[in-house]
Amino acid sequence: MSTRNTLVRGMHDIGLAAWFGGTLMGAVGLNGATAKAADPTERLRLSSLGWAKWAPVQLAAIVTHGIGGIGLILGNKGRLAAQPEARSNTTVKLVITGLAGAASLYSGILGAQMGERAEEGTDGVTEPDENASKVLAAAQSKQRVLQWTIPVLTAVLIVLGAQQGEQQRPIAGFLGRFTGK
Repeated sequence: MSTRNTLVRGMHDIGLAAWFGGTLMGAVGLNGATAKAADPTERLRLSSLGWAKWAPVQLAAIVTHGIGGIGLILGNKGRLAAQPEARSNTTVKLVITGLAGAASLYSGILGAQMGERAEEGTDGVTEPDENASKVLAAAQSKQRVLQWTIPVLTAVLIVLGAQQGEQQRPIAGFLGRFTGK
């Protein structure tokens, strides 16, 4: 029986890469560019259109990452049972994945609220105009934090995945000859 998990590892990593890259590009590129629109009412409208186009891809990325993660847990259950470090890493990854997923969902809800109020005009996508309604200003304020929280959380997941890869390396050198690893 093969001990390789190439398919699920690929799903895990590609899903996470798309999730991280898409949210980072959205915060920097999409929100940054649409904030420069000359018409203040176009800023939120254009940003909302872009995020709506990205939403199905992001959902697919999150689901793909999740399926891959479950597959890796199932494929490595023996190692997880025997290695406390691997168990700890997996537990931390599960918690952070949950936080990143919740942040992504909440960000989508806030984005929809912001898009519904695009006609109010705004200084930037996450910077309310002084005449903005309390609802819009509150949504923008929260979104300003979330647009950076999601890439940070997913970047941490990438680092934890790299750490897990390091934990799977065989013991090298002289000691490895005697332990069979």
